[in-house]
This record gives sequence, C-alpha cells and structure tokens, in this order.
Amino acid sequence: MLPLADLVVIDLTVARAGPTAVRQLADWGADVIRIEPPDTSIRGQLTADFLNLHRNKRALALDLKTEAGRSVLHEIVAQADVLVENMRPRVKRALTFDWETVSALNPRLIMGSISGFGQTGPYAERGGVDQIAQGLSGMMSVTGHPGQGPVRAGAAVSDMAAGLQLAVGILVALHERERTGVGRWVHTSLVESMIGMLDFQAARWTVDREVPPQAGNDHPTLRPMGLYPTADGYLNVAAAWGALWTEFCKAIDRAELLTDSRFASPTDRVDNHDELTEIINAALSSRSTAEWVDVLNAVGVPAGAVNNMAAAFEDVQVQHLGVEASVHHPLRGDIGVVRNAATIEGIDSAIQVPSPVAGQHSRNILEQFGLPAEKIDELVLDGVVTEWAPEGQETDRTPGQ
Repeated sequence: MLPLADLVVIDLTVARAGPTAVRQLADWGADVIRIEPPDTSIRGQLTADFLNLHRNKRALALDLKTEAGRSVLHEIVAQADVLVENMRPRVKRALTFDWETVSALNPRLIMGSISGFGQTGPYAERGGVDQIAQGLSGMMSVTGHPGQGPVRAGAAVSDMAAGLQLAVGILVALHERERTGVGRWVHTSLVESMIGMLDFQAARWTVDREVPPQAGNDHPTLRPMGLYPTADGYLNVAAAWGALWTEFCKAIDRAELLTDSRFASPTDRVDNHDELTEIINAALSSRSTAEWVDVLNAVGVPAGAVNNMAAAFEDVQVQHLGVEASVHHPLRGDIGVVRNAATIEGIDSAIQVPSPVAGQHSRNILEQFGLPAEKIDELVLDGVVTEWAPEGQETDRTPGQ
C-alpha cells in the first residue's frame, strides 16, 4: 500500500501545471480519476508529454457541458478527498466545480487550483501560460547573456513550480483536515510560483531594491562559478569561496591567484571577473572536460559536464538512480517515463499504470461511486459518458496497490 492509497482525487486539469500537481499524488498511490470530455482526441493522448504527465491515473470521459454530466461530477465530488483544477474562474463557475459549489457538496473536500495570475484581481480572467509568466515575473530578465535581451528558461519552469507548490499545499491541507475535519481551498498561480522560484534574485529587489541583471552562464553574485571552455567542450565549476577557491587554483596550476590582490576575496573576484575568467579559460583549455571533472572532484571542487538529454540519461549516476521508469502502454507499447524525483526510504513510488485514454475506466469509476448499471447505460447512450478499452487490456487497477 502506497502512502496516499486512501485518497480519491478528481483531476480536472489541463496543460501542464495542474497535471504536475496531480502527478505527485498519483505517484504516491492516490486513486486519481482524470475527467476529460467525451470527444478528447486519442492522438493527443499518445504524445511523450501526455504519457509522462498522466501515468498512474484512471480516466472517465464525461461531458460537463450537460446537466447530466455535471450531476455525475457532483456525485463523485461528494465522495472524494481532493479536487484539482486549473481553469479560469468563470469556467469553473460555469461547469459548477467552483469552491463555493463543491465545498457545499463536501465540506471535507480539499480543492487545489492553479491559475495564470491569481483567483482574483485585474488579471484573474486572463489566460496564463508558462512563457507569459516567465516574462511577467522577471525570470526572462535574468536569463541569458548580458545585453542579449530577454531569454526564456529551457523548461516550463513556472508550470512545474506551480504544480509542485500546489501539491505541497494540498498535502498541508490534508494534514490539517485530520485535526479539524474541514476541507480547504488551496490555490497558487504561475506568476506567484515563478517569483517564488526566483528566490534570491527576487530578494535582491525586495531587500535592497536592486534590479538583477543577466549574468549568462555565470552565477549572478559569485565567481568563479559558471561555465568555462575546455579542450573539447565545456565545464561547469563551483569554486567561489574558502577551501574550494584554494583547491581550484592549485588543481588548475594557478596557485599564484591565491596571492593576487585582484582576487583576494569573493567580492574582489566579482569586481575583476573579466580578468579572472580569461585566466581560468586559458588554464582549463589544456585538458578535456572529462579529465577536469575527475581532477577537480578529486580535490572536492564541484565540477561537471554539460550534457544533452541523451547524455544525461546515459550518465552513470543517473543510471544508478533509476530516473527512467518503464511502463507498457496499450497503444504505444513499452515506453520510458521520468519517475518521481523524491525518494522515501522503504517505500517505492511506482509507475503502476500508463497514462489512460479518455473513457478507459468510465464504467468502473461510475460503479465505484454507486451509479447503477442502467443509469450508466443511459449516460453512455445519451453521449454524456463514453467508454474506451483496448482489446484484451485491463481497464482498472486497485487504487494504491
């Protein structure tokens, strides 16, 4: 039994941020019921992104634009523990899963919501996507090389940040419910989460009213800590202070830097960054990246190569950690997905089942929540519910097993 096996979670999310939050719950055993429209394209559910986002869930195809569909949703909500959504406020009100409605149906329910810019305020009804949030939050202003102009991060960082923040908030609310018996509405937004992820860069403004500039591949406030060319590629090095600086200078055969007044303190090394970089570049160009990784790590100086995605997954440490998990999909066959990054000793977060196709578990889910067979048949006949199951494929799992 996985830790969250006793939880029933309704997944009404789209895009990436909401599914990222739900994935944290699904990976640890929650019985996640993903609700999608009956006309959802199967083709769109076979992409690498979808298959990685929606594993460990069951799928109900339900038309929430109909009164009958919303009635079914309410029956499920009344028995669930958590509902997660990332719709605009007016959409969830129209489809009747806004907080006022669902909390009245189930006072113990925890509702988790992600928006682009907040549930209230002048931007509440705006559509929010990752890059818009990266720009608005200031993230793009500190990414890239000086003078280059704004640059987006190479991953959907605001989506991921919001999803992870919401998952934490949901777990906090569930813990509180153990004492109070009362649910909570937990919500965050892409822009709030992105500013939170900026952390010390944001604090440079909130504390000192300093606008952080772009710093390229160098650390914004420490040197040497950044990317340097080698004989055959590039090397990331972190040797900005204390013994790390001392061991680094010795390892690259530049011990004279230790008595050079230009580089005597961390502040001096920042102030004379250009001269220091020129010296380090010349020293590191004498050996390959792999050689420098071994030499520097041997004396305790953090250093590493810059991998593309294939090389990252082929790295011996990544292989040892088992970051890629395998699962069999009824239409895509055996595929690899990215396992949950957290480890709880003694408990395995398993990739139990692949991402479901919309409607794959419709009948079983409705039976679970007490709908009689004749009512389910009526809903299917009316097109409110659709069913799908690949030939010879199980359409359900025992939640949390």
